[in-house]
Amino acid sequence: QVQLVESGGGLVQAGGSLRLSCAASGRTFSIGAMAWFRQAPGKASEFVAAITWSGGSTYYADSVKGRFTISRDNAKNTVFLQMSGLKPEDTAVYCCVASRKSAISTSRYEYDYWGQGTQVTVSS
Repeated sequence: QVQLVESGGGLVQAGGSLRLSCAASGRTFSIGAMAWFRQAPGKASEFVAAITWSGGSTYYADSVKGRFTISRDNAKNTVFLQMSGLKPEDTAVYCCVASRKSAISTSRYEYDYWGQGTQVTVSS
């Protein structure tokens, strides 16, 4: 089993920046890829960005390309999401996920483990 704990969320003004962290523990050797999803109240989870654990290949949703950057520190079993140029529509609970497959997917159903989420609020 893998446990994921997110941190770094908070309140920022539009145009500001924020960095989220996700620390993995347990059977971290089984992780093939990690990603970030977000969910606003009353809405379904939305894919944000993903990265393969070994090769570091990345993929982003069109809505965040050029503004968000996903990265990872293999030694610390941690993945990051650097967010810049934040917009009010970025407001959501951001969840870290992990897959045993070493392939990126934009579908929530392809991931095996989920974190508890961290709140990001962007004020206008």
